[in-house]
This record gives sequence, C-alpha cells and structure tokens, in this order.
Amino acid sequence: QVQLVESGGGLVQAGGSLRLSCAASGSIFSINDMGWYRQAPGKQRELVARITTSGARTNYADSVKGRFTISRDNAKNTVSLQMNSLKPEDTGVYYCNRAPPYSGYWGQGTQVTVSS
Repeated sequence: QVQLVESGGGLVQAGGSLRLSCAASGSIFSINDMGWYRQAPGKQRELVARITTSGARTNYADSVKGRFTISRDNAKNTVSLQMNSLKPEDTGVYYCNRAPPYSGYWGQGTQVTVSS
C-alpha cells in the first residue's frame, strides 16, 4: 500500500521561504518521476515541479521557475520542495504524487499561506 505524507507548510509573509517534504512508503518511489502539485482556492490542481527518477532532471511551472527547487533522496524515499521569494499567489494546498499523478496516491497535502 502506497502512502504519501506531506509536511512543512505554514503561514509566511511575502518574500519568505518554506521547505516542504514528502515521505513515501511503498514501492513507488524509486521507479517513478515525482512531482509537487498545488491547488489554489477555487482553482484546479496544477503541477509546479517535477523530478526524474534519478534526480538528474527537473522541470518547473513558469510561475515558480527560479524560486522553487525540487529535490529527492531515493535512499530515504523523500522528495522536497524548497520555496523561496514566496508570493501571495503561491498560497494553496501542496501535494506530492508521482508524475504523472495517480489518483489513488493523493495524500492530505500541506497548506501554504503567503500573506502580503
């Protein structure tokens, strides 16, 4: 059974930083690209960052490019998202999942709120 548990969210002022972590149990981690997704209030969930299985390649949504960094530790089955220079429009619930996502893997997410 696969479980993805996100943590690290919180309330931060614009310009601040947060680091999100996702712990994966089960067998999916080492054989899949992983992604961080966010769902802003009233909007659909979107992919903001993606990392290949080996960690060699990353991709970012244009809205976060240059501010967010995704990384993974395959030995620990974790994937992280370092978020710098946060903006109010980064507010939302952040989830990790494989990329592309599998509906059965969505966790509870972690709330990020950026105040202006």
